[in-house]
Amino acid sequence: MNVRGTRDWRDTVAAAQASDRRALDDLTASWLPLVYNIVGRALNGHADVDDVVQETMLRAVGNPGSLRDPDSLRSWLVAIAMRQIRDRARRRSADRLPADAAARDSADFAELTVLRLHLEGQRREVAEAVRWLDDEERQLLSLWWLEVAGELTRRELAEALGISRQHAAVRVQRMKGRLEAARGIVRALEGACPKLGELTARWDGRPDSVWRKRLARHLRGCGYCGDAPETLVPAERLLVGLALVPVPAGFALSLALGGGKTAVAVGTTSTAGWSAKALGVLTKPAVAVAAGATIVAGGAYVVVQTRAPDRPSRTHVSVAPTARGTALRSPAIRPPSPSPSPSPAGASPTPSGGSYGTVVDAVDRAPNPDTPPAALPHRPETGVTSTGGAHAVMNHRGDSVMLSGTGYVLVRWQISPQYRSGSLVMPAWTGLKGKLFHVASGGGRRMDDPVSTTDPTATGMGSKATGYDVLPSGTQQMWQNEYFHLDGAVTLTVNERGADYGLNVFPTTWEAVEKDITTGPAQGAKRYGLVRDTGRDDTPVPQYLTRAAPADPATVAQRSRV
Repeated sequence: MNVRGTRDWRDTVAAAQASDRRALDDLTASWLPLVYNIVGRALNGHADVDDVVQETMLRAVGNPGSLRDPDSLRSWLVAIAMRQIRDRARRRSADRLPADAAARDSADFAELTVLRLHLEGQRREVAEAVRWLDDEERQLLSLWWLEVAGELTRRELAEALGISRQHAAVRVQRMKGRLEAARGIVRALEGACPKLGELTARWDGRPDSVWRKRLARHLRGCGYCGDAPETLVPAERLLVGLALVPVPAGFALSLALGGGKTAVAVGTTSTAGWSAKALGVLTKPAVAVAAGATIVAGGAYVVVQTRAPDRPSRTHVSVAPTARGTALRSPAIRPPSPSPSPSPAGASPTPSGGSYGTVVDAVDRAPNPDTPPAALPHRPETGVTSTGGAHAVMNHRGDSVMLSGTGYVLVRWQISPQYRSGSLVMPAWTGLKGKLFHVASGGGRRMDDPVSTTDPTATGMGSKATGYDVLPSGTQQMWQNEYFHLDGAVTLTVNERGADYGLNVFPTTWEAVEKDITTGPAQGAKRYGLVRDTGRDDTPVPQYLTRAAPADPATVAQRSRV
């Protein structure tokens, strides 16, 4: 449910309000990751997270008729989640104990964020600093985090809290100040200040308001801790484009099994009835369902929509990766359509309909920010399978993901010059079987667009203070989101060396691509997106693309070899 990648939900919401089971399943699968992240971060992984998420989902899906405006879908859903979080706080306020056993035994959401999103450096510090915030501050941060990451808008944040945008801005600014102070505490605790060691000798390691004040007071008066070796990068710059924490498979199963609250009535639909109607399908094997959500072995959460008579086929995939990073395999996903036989490396196949990828490797200028893109051709899509699941996060050299099928793929860039700037070694597409086209660029900005209102030198590629990441000669400037259409199979590998960058890889849909690239300055983006797809076989192919499978993908030639 990314702000720039959200499909038009009007028809789906209308169908759900008319008790269409498939529409309910579609909404359920799309809502769950967003709700899980909001509640998990607001409660920092407390054992009550399961119950609060379940109550939110029950109330939302059990009463879709209360949503009057489909355009307010996210703010309506988030408002329900925030009410459940506050209700939980009121219920527990009378008997809350300082040493809450459930809190000690539950999974820490800050730790889950670090581990599941592979956060390092200052991004890790931001995630861990959340532990030091008060309950109300964490509730606000759970929404602001998603706003900065691109999952919510400021309007939706304000509506979910029931306040004006101006009031929301004041509260966010106050919370950010407390978060920055908490980041300083996290950094100091990892240092070697001898006085700080003496101060914390009696500390049990659990963040609370008393110790936050003590540590903050020490930081203000300590020359060692106050002399930070590295400048803190603003949190909003670190969180831009950051993904949702995947929903663990076991958590989804607990929803399907009811969690002990199956007697509560919601609207006209009981919890038990809703579990049977909407979430009961989650536990069915993939081979037994034609539509709906399915949990399969290895932590994969798969949502499949079959072809309807009046619309093209679409397959939506959402996966909670396992620790082993197992590949997604489901008999419910149709195999890719037949593709041309692979050509030798360096050959230029010319299938019927034109020359394949003849417009490649061209350095292009940024279009006028206010110029809407050309129409995006709608290529076939039966679904793309990814060995990294629905959201592969690749941050280190050698990280790779294999994609196969027919459909659209989003590659989101995360440039990190604040950690290490220099010459970028671009990722490589290798072992191509079939066709791969570079169809569009979006995300609201090119990576060389300005990103700061206070530092005119700062772009997505770096700043005067941190240094800049530099592209190889002849390379196209990447955008935040780059979209590709695959009909076959290919492997994408990170070749990070000399400068830090990360790639997030999502199987996506034509609707999501079209929604992203047509979001422009009027909606808060820097610029409209760019359509590269001509609808023919002369659509550009990615740079650094080859049909060969070299042992070291970093050796792939700069110009595409297809």
